[in-house]
Amino acid sequence: MSDEAGLDARHRARMQRKKTVVDGRIAAAQTERGVLLVLTGNGKGKSSSAFGMVARALGHGMQVGVVQYIKGRWQTGEERFFRRFAQVRYHVMGEGYTWETQDRERDIRAARAAWDVTREMLCDPALGLVVLDELNIALKHRYLEVDAVVAALAARPPLQHVVVTGRAAPPELIAAADTVTDMGALKHAFAAGIKAQPGIEL
Repeated sequence: MSDEAGLDARHRARMQRKKTVVDGRIAAAQTERGVLLVLTGNGKGKSSSAFGMVARALGHGMQVGVVQYIKGRWQTGEERFFRRFAQVRYHVMGEGYTWETQDRERDIRAARAAWDVTREMLCDPALGLVVLDELNIALKHRYLEVDAVVAALAARPPLQHVVVTGRAAPPELIAAADTVTDMGALKHAFAAGIKAQPGIEL
């Protein structure tokens, strides 16, 4: 047997073993319910991942709710795009980043108003997916009470999925989540003096 043929045979055997394991895990995963996903960490891509799931949900004919915390001084590409869809309810907190406002009381009022919208979405079984973009930042700065947020997430309709994004996810939210991804920062163009780019950061 040639080296290439031997390599092919070993690869085929490994993939057959892997398929058996994966098929077994898929067969064992029979629970169907809404999941809570938390996307956190200092790396880029948390909101991008969440809005990718919005596109995926729309592809499946689902209705989606989006609440963007903290952001709001300028219209992002995702807002421009997803507001076109009747199946998407889109709310932006509207006060901008915390370092721009420099007014904690105003930020708290804005966050609480956004939370009122969020609670309505979390009570609506027609929404298959709810994205709470940068909610972790509002929790980090104590604009909202983490226990109240976790309780509302736990009480949502049983088939509703929720994605929470933002750096510094609190331990209570991580404990409540079904899936948590911590995105690391290895390198970022901004550190090299490259400004935020439409289609990439905006």
